[in-house]
Order: sequence, then C-alpha cells, then structure tokens
Amino acid sequence: MATGFFWDERCFWHSGGNYSFLVPVGGLVQPSVGGGLPENPETKRRLKNLMEVTGLWRALDTRTAAPATEGDLLRVHTPDYVDAFRAASAEGGGELGLRTPFGPDGYDIACLSAGLAKAALFATLQGEVENAYALSRPPGHHCLPDFPNGFCLLNNIAIAVEAAFDAQLVERVAVVDWDVHHGNGTEAIFYDRNDVLTISLHQERNYPMDTGGAEQRGTGAGEGFNINIPLPPGGGHACYLEAMERLVLPSLAAFRPDVIVIACGFDASAVDPLSRMMAGSHTFRAMTEMVVEAASDLCEGRLVMVHEGGYSEVHVPFCGHAVLEVLSGCDIRAADPLAARIEGQQPGPRFQRYCSVLIAEMEEALGY
Repeated sequence: MATGFFWDERCFWHSGGNYSFLVPVGGLVQPSVGGGLPENPETKRRLKNLMEVTGLWRALDTRTAAPATEGDLLRVHTPDYVDAFRAASAEGGGELGLRTPFGPDGYDIACLSAGLAKAALFATLQGEVENAYALSRPPGHHCLPDFPNGFCLLNNIAIAVEAAFDAQLVERVAVVDWDVHHGNGTEAIFYDRNDVLTISLHQERNYPMDTGGAEQRGTGAGEGFNINIPLPPGGGHACYLEAMERLVLPSLAAFRPDVIVIACGFDASAVDPLSRMMAGSHTFRAMTEMVVEAASDLCEGRLVMVHEGGYSEVHVPFCGHAVLEVLSGCDIRAADPLAARIEGQQPGPRFQRYCSVLIAEMEEALGY
C-alpha cells in the first residue's frame, strides 16, 4: 500500500482579510507588498509543486475528499458557532475570532479542509493506505469549540478523531502536535478525556502566550493525558530530538494508541517569520522517522499527518518533502538549499545543556 496524500485546489482559495503581517491595515499601518496574513496558500501549493517536480508525487496515492458534514462539526463545535460561521460566509465573509478572517465560501472551504483530515484518518484506519498526509488549509489546531483563533476556523484533527470514534474505528488516539505554536484548541477539546492523548511541542509563550505550560496535564478523567512540552526559543534540532526521545516516545509507548495523528506544522523552521526555533528540514525528517517507528511498534503503522502552520514559502516545501519522503519510504530527495545555513546556525553545547536540563525537569514530572 502507498501513502495517501489528501488535497484539494479549493483549499488554496481560502482568503484572509486586509492585514499587513499580523496587524490590520489602517491608521499608521501601511499595506504590505502582497498583503494579507502570513497564512497564505503559497507554502502549501509550493509543497505540492515541489513533489510534482521531483517525482515524489507519483509515489503517493493522491486523493481529494468530501467536506466534513454539519454532523461532523457538531461533535466538536457549538451550534451557535457553526451557524454564525455559515451565515457570515454566505454574506461574503468576515472575522469571528482572533486573526481568523475569511472570504466568500470560507465555511465551505473550512469544511473541506476538515474533510481532508477525516478522509486521511479513515483511509488509514480502514486499511486503504499504509499511512496518510492531509494538506489541510485553513489549519485547525488553535480553534476552540466556540471561538476561532490563530488562522484556525475549524479544528480539523478533532473533527476527524471524533468522526472515527463515532464510526467505532478507534478506541484510543494519540495526537502529537509539533507545530511551533501551542495546540490550545485540540488540548481544550480533549482536556477531560482519557481516550485521547494530546502532546504539544511548542516554543514557550509564542502563541497563545497564556497557554501551553508543562503543568497543564488535563482534568477529571483526562488528568495525565495532556502533555505540554514548552521549549525555549532557539532550541533547534538537538532540542527537538531530545524532547522526542525522552518525552514524546515514552508517552506514546505508555498510552499504546490505535493510531497516531501528527499536527504537522513547519513553523519551527529556522527561517519562519512566526517563530525562533531553528529547526531544519533534517529535524522534520528525523522526527518523522521516530513517529513512523513508534507507529510500527505500537499501532501496526497507523500514522496520519495533518498540515498545520508554516509560513516560509521557500522552506516549507523542503520540510514537507522530507516528511513525505520518510512517510512514503520513497528514495526521491529534494536537496534543501537552506540546509547548510541552518545546520551552521544551530546552538552550541552550552545552550544544548540548558535545554537538556529543562527536558529533564519535564521528564521527572512525567515519571520517566
């Protein structure tokens, strides 16, 4: 079986509002060349284009999907929010939350984005593909049940996971979020659940600035099933791999999920405008190798990746290509033109020792 790759051109047509970077245009804020938010279609489109040029595209089982249904949405989101989103979309768009503008058909495109995640998960669980990648846009991991934020209008992964539970395809799901920003929406949705393990590796106090602390472990039945791994700015490749080895992999092994879902953001890239984490395409390749092996050991290889953030148009395609090389087992490579620069800028041993101390503290708190 091949790796499933779920995408749809219509997701590239999602449009935002009149922003200059993260600031609304107006007053003393001059419109920028190109305009709009950092969340734009080009990072995703250029990933798809790069795979077509290298030939990796032909090694994948490429598919589209039906949009998520209203019933799918209502397992996660409140009726009032779904109704308000649909109505605003029909009237030409608007903004219902924090930095989540959308244009005409924004509701339909967001449903399609969630539908790609759902289809990728179902195809993997039903044995149609070996594993899968959903090129979802708009992203989802910040969206709360009743409030969109951080470019996220529907929580794609939560919608997919709840649909899988409803279809009785799974009993235990692990969500590993390596987007550079805290996965606050996914955390909130499953915070009191013990059938979903949520793990978020993120730059500490990046976005949102008031969530993502290591002490936030879940509540009620979910206590101990939410793991936050806030990493210091500048941590880089070694910091990510050490956190994966000492915190993420042991947590997955203890939980023993039926499937692993990765919130696959590429905004930890060293050249991303919204982070300072110094990761390279080799970082994402190595982390993917780790979770592929974990999935093989724990859940018969069932692994699904859902695209989240990543705002460097030049670097996201190479990071994504590295992930899909590993996911598919294909030997086609795309040489990263920024690799030498990023590897040469990695932090030195003194800072790495500091990161190790922080990771050891979290390891001790988890009891490993």
